[in-house]
Amino acid sequence: MKVLVTGGAGFIGSHLAEKISAENEVVVFDNFSSGKREFLEGIKCEIIEGDILNQEEIENAMEGVDICYHIAADPDVKGSYEKPVENFEQDCRGTLNVLEACRKNNVKKLIFASSSVVYGNAEMPTPETAPIKPISNYGAAKASSENYLMSYSNLYGIKCLSLRYANIIGPKLTHGIIYDFYNKLKGNSKELEILGDGTQKKSYLHVKDCVDATVFLAERMNNGFEAYNIGSEEQISVKDIADLIVNEMGLDVEYNFTGGNIGWKGDVPKMLLSIEKLKGMGWKPKFIIKESIIDTLNYLRGIK
Repeated sequence: MKVLVTGGAGFIGSHLAEKISAENEVVVFDNFSSGKREFLEGIKCEIIEGDILNQEEIENAMEGVDICYHIAADPDVKGSYEKPVENFEQDCRGTLNVLEACRKNNVKKLIFASSSVVYGNAEMPTPETAPIKPISNYGAAKASSENYLMSYSNLYGIKCLSLRYANIIGPKLTHGIIYDFYNKLKGNSKELEILGDGTQKKSYLHVKDCVDATVFLAERMNNGFEAYNIGSEEQISVKDIADLIVNEMGLDVEYNFTGGNIGWKGDVPKMLLSIEKLKGMGWKPKFIIKESIIDTLNYLRGIK
């Protein structure tokens, strides 16, 4: 099949492109604002430099495509507070443009990278049937995009799969708590600023598990629209992540907490997804959280 991966030069997208390139003709569509060409080295794929906000470019790229993985997004949940319009344009209007490109090119399968943050502060473990109550602009844009997936599926017969990812970590990571902690410690190995009080507790999933589950579900999609949680069954606190990183680096560090039970406005302090629906289909993660964190850290440190 001919497969288009938007954001295919990014963290998750490049791992996905690598996985599916063995058996498919892969086209990577990326504007390289955060994606990196080196992430695609050794991967058999066509690279199109373009922007999902340019309707003509994404429509041309979609020509002849059988299935689209829409991974391109502004991943900065925290930054969506300062730049709500920019986040909406990239994450919601960009998704609408991709859907339109699918419609005009008769592409009948779309897999969308959504997020656990669409649930906001929910009961845990959170099932797919939980109310959608985002508390961040990023979450609102993802939730709005899911609604467009539902409408396009109903109106135009596009099979749409929305994947609500937990926090994804691993090699090629370019943002997030592990990335931030490591770079802060590179600058000052004696002190570490930690946003909030360190008790925030969330679920993290290795990127290899993420793309494995993504392809697993894509190969089994049947309904017009369906949503799945993709995550692990473990949680870890912010302070415990800091402790693990500090111990792995052999440092003696003083923590400076900014205070409060959230790291920033719109932060969801506690998150654990229910993956019972996914497990019921025969899939479960292979990595435990500690392994995933250490693997991410080793990548950042240049340790193989």
